[in-house]
Amino acid sequence: MSRSLSPLLRSLRTPAFGADPAGDRLARIHRSPNFENGSFRNPVGARTRPSGSALEFAKVYFRREERSRRAPAGHVPVHATTLADLAKPPASGLRLTWMGHSSVLAEIDGRRVLFDPVWGERCSPFAFVGPKRLHPVPLPLAALGPVDAVVISHDHYDHLDLPSIKALAGTDTVFVVPLGVGAHLERWGVPADRLRELDWHESTDVAGLTLTATPARHFCGRGLRNQQHTLWASWSVTGPEHRVFHSGDTGYFPGFADIGAAYGPFDATMIQIGAYSAFWPDIHMRPEEGVRAHLDLQGGRPHGVLLPIHWATFNLAPHAWSEPGEGTLAAARAAGAPVALPIPGEPFEPTSDAVPDAPWWREVAVAPEGGWSDHGPGPALDAADQETAPVG
Repeated sequence: MSRSLSPLLRSLRTPAFGADPAGDRLARIHRSPNFENGSFRNPVGARTRPSGSALEFAKVYFRREERSRRAPAGHVPVHATTLADLAKPPASGLRLTWMGHSSVLAEIDGRRVLFDPVWGERCSPFAFVGPKRLHPVPLPLAALGPVDAVVISHDHYDHLDLPSIKALAGTDTVFVVPLGVGAHLERWGVPADRLRELDWHESTDVAGLTLTATPARHFCGRGLRNQQHTLWASWSVTGPEHRVFHSGDTGYFPGFADIGAAYGPFDATMIQIGAYSAFWPDIHMRPEEGVRAHLDLQGGRPHGVLLPIHWATFNLAPHAWSEPGEGTLAAARAAGAPVALPIPGEPFEPTSDAVPDAPWWREVAVAPEGGWSDHGPGPALDAADQETAPVG
């Protein structure tokens, strides 16, 4: 039976599945201090598959009374971003534009970095099935203008998107990726001389910016056989005047404080706060954990602005669609940490006095029982509170 199935499985392996590392790339992976016993390892142990049974998860995920809350009740507002909006340099030297999910355009000291560009309609290897966008992209990828670097956090479909990479492959941008991920990009037409593959704590300079791959607590893979042969990472980007951090996907772990001590503090952090579940607590952060990670990165004090990412665009978890935004707003205000809440496509300057902070999602979400909370400002957490605050 296995022989008869093999040709079928090979026929289903579309180009979107990418390519496995081989040759010199695989040899470099084997030399990595983070590669052990045939796979990459997390900085802190983590389960890379959902806990509990598939039946238990299905009961929760497909429960009729919860399904309506996992999607917006109306059209998600999208800022009509234009090339003219982005052509004018930011007055402060730093501007972020969240395009939805984990895709962010960061303009830093005259340079432009695009994190995890996903312009495709579905995060899936197939065009006809898989999680579909809940809002349109704010502007066409071709209208984004020149980008100095494209940074990929890991190779899951909601972060590494074949149509987006193929469109960007024809530009002059440099692709900065975790170790092993370059195999996918080369198969999709990215020239090897425009690839920079980094292990954790390795850096590369692009157009005057220093980009550093930093640890994350997650996993990798684009197929049924997940061999953990591509690395996952968070990212620090340092310019002459500003610093930003992008978490990629990650569970909470104490290493955020080490990252902040080595590469921070940051003017802005882009932190994953959505698609979490009790079925996979090790690999995605809840909102309160994301706020704690932000504080760790800033040396334990409310410095810089937190931009919540990895939510609102795709339905990837059992929680309500609005819950990540609400949870982040509540946790950030309780901690005294500034938080930016732009609608997709809305550019803002983190170091300015005009950071968007209104809970825009409430206009298009199913309201929770008891209505929305005003999330009034609360006392900032001191160091002891941060160690013992609940993380769900």
